[in-house]
Amino acid sequence: MTTLDTTDHDDWLVRVHHRLTRTCQDQTAQLAELTATAPDAAEAAAHNALLSAARQGLADTVAALRRIEQGRYGACEVCAAAIPAARLDLLPHARTCVSCPR
Repeated sequence: MTTLDTTDHDDWLVRVHHRLTRTCQDQTAQLAELTATAPDAAEAAAHNALLSAARQGLADTVAALRRIEQGRYGACEVCAAAIPAARLDLLPHARTCVSCPR
């Protein structure tokens, strides 16, 4: 398996980890806020869509943190090629390279 070479990128990986940790905290707070409110019937569909998106965002962030901890961060889950750092900077929760389907 080819993984992102973090030997020269330790500081970068630490920054990504901190960014993902902050994102996880923000998403957890958003999810708590969404689950604490009870929408009326007219807003139920929109509320459920927001709730679903918040849950998925949190799951993606937690999965990225887990990959960092397991030493698998930066490897495409489909082809095992290294995901470019520029892609990970834009989408730190990215699981695949640009060439592979998501």
